[in-house]
Order: sequence, then C-alpha cells, then structure tokens
Amino acid sequence: MRNFQQKDRFWRILESWPILIILSVLVFLFAFGIINFLGKMRETAHNKRVVEAEVLELETRKEKLQNDIENLRTDEGKEKIFREDYGLAKEGEGVIVVVEEEGGKDESQNNKKGFWVFLKNLFRKE
Repeated sequence: MRNFQQKDRFWRILESWPILIILSVLVFLFAFGIINFLGKMRETAHNKRVVEAEVLELETRKEKLQNDIENLRTDEGKEKIFREDYGLAKEGEGVIVVVEEEGGKDESQNNKKGFWVFLKNLFRKE
C-alpha cells in the first residue's frame, strides 16, 4: 500500500500547475529552437547554392583565361589580339573604320512609331 501511495504522490506532483507550466515553457522553447534551426538550415542551403554558382562561374572564367594565355604564347594569338583590340595592322595593310551615321537611326525609329504618330504628323505644320 505504501508503494502505491508513493506513486500517487509522484503523479500528483507531476500534474501540479507549476510543473505543468514549467514543462509547457520548456516545450515552447524547444519548438522555438527547432523553428529557428530550420530557418538557418534554409538560409544555409540558399547560400550554398549561391556559392556553388559563383564557383562554377569562376571555373569557366579561369578556363577562358587559361585559353587566352595559351593563345598569347603564340605569334598568331598575339597578332589576333593586337588586330581586334587595338586596331593595329601590319606594314602595307590598310585599316578600314566603319562609322554609323546618327541621322540614319532617327529616321528608322520614326518609321516604326505607329499609326498615332502618323496622324499626329499629318496635321502638324512643318
């Protein structure tokens, strides 16, 4: 009988209001910690994807730069760079420079404006 009374006393203590409030606060803190942890996991996964994309971009840039270095080690590669980037030519060669007229662009843009612009220009005094 005494053993039963001790068990009953233990359950009465566990079911008391102060203990239930303390346990509720602990459960709330635990749930808040889990939610906070999940948010940090999501942020970490996003940062990982961003960094992996940057690494991939840097690797492709590194390959391109290595190819450019290999091209610059040859005379043909140097000549190509000088011709394209600096507009240089060999002795006896001429350089042609193409210049676009600014007026040509305006006329083509005026033709593409539409019906309302046509009506507006129709009644406009020149």
